[in-house]
Amino acid sequence: MSGKRKNKVLLVDDHLVVRKGLSLVITDDPSLSVCGEAASAAECMLLLPKVLPDVILTDLSLGKTNGLELVKDIRKTNANIPILAFSIHDEDLYAERALSAGANGYIMKEADSDNLLRAIHKVLDGEVYLSPAMTSRMLRKLSGNKDSAKSPLKEIDTLSDRELEVFSLIGRGLSTNKIAGQLNLSEKTIETYRAHIKEKLNLDDAASLTRAAVYWVEVGSRTKTS
Repeated sequence: MSGKRKNKVLLVDDHLVVRKGLSLVITDDPSLSVCGEAASAAECMLLLPKVLPDVILTDLSLGKTNGLELVKDIRKTNANIPILAFSIHDEDLYAERALSAGANGYIMKEADSDNLLRAIHKVLDGEVYLSPAMTSRMLRKLSGNKDSAKSPLKEIDTLSDRELEVFSLIGRGLSTNKIAGQLNLSEKTIETYRAHIKEKLNLDDAASLTRAAVYWVEVGSRTKTS
């Protein structure tokens, strides 16, 4: 094994403890090595041409940056590099969004080490990685079968990526002003997003929007909706 080149993994997560834990898991695999760690989307984009990873493992919650936007930015300049997205949020909502943005797979942070390594190797082999449950759900969807399960936020998958980001920030208690500052957008633009979200989720007023957003952040995003 000593003469065989290891596949290089670039880790992107805004929590140092998480990165260190992932690094331990990855370097325990004799065929993998960690070539760099980034705490933000900007840092990731700077590191990419320097470390030339074979695969990128990125969180979808990166502080001020939407991880889905990072995936899209990587794809603009790196069409073929495998990207494995991971998150605390339920795959029923985020897996399809991650794939649409350009990721090659999606795995939840609660997955065990064996599954994480399996996912990394699968995207390195040019395949798409999803959990068996998510694969079955997507196959049912493609075959025309619709989920009949009810959810208090079943319409949430009608939100655009940016609307979902604003919705999540509302649920974390940020004001319109703070959301605007964090996303580098005007307050008027954020108010427009809020109006669109209320309409799509059939919410009557600002209080209902806040309650729904808090529910999503605290409960809904961690609970399967199908």
